Amino acid sequence: MRILTDIRDFFFPRLCMACGKKLLVSEQVLCCDCLSQLPFTHLGNTPGNEMEKIFWGRFPIVRASSLLWYSRGGKVAHILAGMKYYGRRQVCRHMGEVLALELQSSGFFAGVDYLLPVPLHPDRLRTRGYNQSLLLAEGISRVTGIPVCDGVLRRVRNNQTQTHKSAWERQENASHLFQLAGDTRVLERKHVMLVDDVLTTGATLTSCAEVLSEIKEIHLSIVTLAWTR
Repeated sequence: MRILTDIRDFFFPRLCMACGKKLLVSEQVLCCDCLSQLPFTHLGNTPGNEMEKIFWGRFPIVRASSLLWYSRGGKVAHILAGMKYYGRRQVCRHMGEVLALELQSSGFFAGVDYLLPVPLHPDRLRTRGYNQSLLLAEGISRVTGIPVCDGVLRRVRNNQTQTHKSAWERQENASHLFQLAGDTRVLERKHVMLVDDVLTTGATLTSCAEVLSEIKEIHLSIVTLAWTR
């Protein structure tokens, strides 16, 4: 198997998503140097942390956390670009595993019944071929064993990109984006964790939560791979 791996890496070298350097056989997605230099938030499962406070007054939230700080042009930006625009599905799942391994020991996932990825609009899903938030949730599920619940939330408007928009414009852009779909009784009285790739102002996640709050006695938490503070 090692010979086959060496042959594959010779003809199809695996490159670090953050710096582009060739990966060693023992490395996945990121080289050890980049992995050690990632800007971790260290929010963990701290009650009332900075990210959680973003959603106070918008909807009742159990807990919220994010793994990495995002900055334009940085290592995390390269990872997210690979996840969203370059078809790197294995990167999405792997980063979900990294996120889960980092947060699991803090008890962040304790009591969570379902992981619910933020859906893409069908047009964007057809263009991209996959939903990076769904794959991220699948990676988290691999580590935690929490099932992924996909399909109860539908994106009904293909909003414009949030890039270069002000906080007010982002909020307006994200209004009335979602609606419930199918049988939502499975989420009644359940603790559901919304999963997304990056948090900016929280407008999109708030739009999701407003719709999900129609479900009887649902409890909501949020986790993202990265956060633009």
